[in-house]
Amino acid sequence: MKHSVQSLNERIIRTAADWSSAGLLLADMLAGRFTYRSREEWCQRIASGEITLNGKSVTPETVLALHDVIEYRPGDIVEPPADLNYRIVAETETFLVIDKPGNLCMHPAGPFFKHTLWHLLCSRYGEIHFINRLDRETSGLLLAAKNAPAAAAFAKQRNVSAKTYQVIVHGDFPATCQADGFLSRAGGVIRKKRLFTAEMPAVPPFETAATTFTCLKRGGGFSLVQAQLGTGRMHQIRATLCSLGFPVTGDKLYGVNENFYLKQRSEELTATDRERLIFSRQALHSCELDFTDPATGTAHHFASPLPDELQKFVDQM
Repeated sequence: MKHSVQSLNERIIRTAADWSSAGLLLADMLAGRFTYRSREEWCQRIASGEITLNGKSVTPETVLALHDVIEYRPGDIVEPPADLNYRIVAETETFLVIDKPGNLCMHPAGPFFKHTLWHLLCSRYGEIHFINRLDRETSGLLLAAKNAPAAAAFAKQRNVSAKTYQVIVHGDFPATCQADGFLSRAGGVIRKKRLFTAEMPAVPPFETAATTFTCLKRGGGFSLVQAQLGTGRMHQIRATLCSLGFPVTGDKLYGVNENFYLKQRSEELTATDRERLIFSRQALHSCELDFTDPATGTAHHFASPLPDELQKFVDQM
């Protein structure tokens, strides 16, 4: 579902039925796609009028047609706390470079709306288009355009930008590793989890992935690793490292135990679980960002040091 700048004060979420949704019952589509509520809960939301179809109230059993517009006004969602202390590293007439903290969603999702980088920036600048994205628990540098034409110009030259990360992993990582291969669904109960393999998967869908890893420091059974992206895929660094046998510290999904992800969602993480995770969030940081401003042709380089909690751990390794 997408949000608009016009809906900053009231959360209004809109989506359109695509080919995968056409023919489904409205309640079934919502329950299958937005799993933070059960089907029964979605039925209650539809019946209360919070969800409309093409601007009209309908029943949960309404069959969706292609391009039907679904609108949801979830007024009673209590937002969890988040770290709202982002930093503007650089600003021009067309772009922003932002240093994001490690517990902040970029876009509205699930219970998060005002506690998102999108809402914070749109409230301040009026219109924002993210050029690259970071997971909620990933900290560091990212680029945003201030208007749609600037975003389109950046999109045309996205392949000339460079992104470098630092990540703390379990295990003694080799000096260097060139990980070229494929990302596909890992299978199991967690649908969003991905698997990296050197060989092409027999069954689609899958994507190519290329990452250059360099070990910066080892100690105490952990390694600080630099990751240079050759491609920009969802969960690329985390999934690749997990598949290589070096799970990311603090990572509930690609860490030492994927059950931590399920336990976090059900708020069942124990003190022992948190101790094993090492960090409250995944230890992944976007430390360098290089790109050329399409408006001026100027090359830019920005760097962000590891956050204090990660740097203190590295110092003690």
